[in-house]
Amino acid sequence: MSSQSTARRYAAALFDVSSRAGSAEQAGRSLDQLSQLISGHPELTRVLSSPAVPVAVKRDIVNAVITAAGGANTEVTRMIGMLAERDRLGELPGLAAAFSERLMDAQRVLRADVTTAVPLSDASRQALAAALSQATGKTITMTERVDPSIVGGVVARVGSFVYDASVTRQIERLRDRLTASH
Repeated sequence: MSSQSTARRYAAALFDVSSRAGSAEQAGRSLDQLSQLISGHPELTRVLSSPAVPVAVKRDIVNAVITAAGGANTEVTRMIGMLAERDRLGELPGLAAAFSERLMDAQRVLRADVTTAVPLSDASRQALAAALSQATGKTITMTERVDPSIVGGVVARVGSFVYDASVTRQIERLRDRLTASH
């Protein structure tokens, strides 16, 4: 079984338990904070992933990290303990990402990666978010990137869909039509 599918299974279990407890959002914040804290320290990541370090030592280290970070959501603390016992702490970044996706899906929120030739104005950003929200039926959170090579327009990646309204793509379509007609 792949690491990604294992992380999704753990995320699904954590989501179910934390949702029943009414603390899914809090669990998401705790999990993200802990994952970022551990990922931000390469030495800590290596120790927690190393097969040479005994499971009991890894469990103690991660418990100390949770305590130093001000604690974590109850369900997250239990999940981290279970991962430590099974020597699966290396799954934590994937678990955090999968849990975040699951939580966003439950909240009917989608991520959109938006590429424009120039930075968006606030009005353009709001209009684009509203249009994408209307097209998908979900609330949109946008990550923006500027790429002058698209000349103008916008390319939006929402889930598995790509909305390409860039000038570069329009020129390509026009060129294809012109060459096809000859």
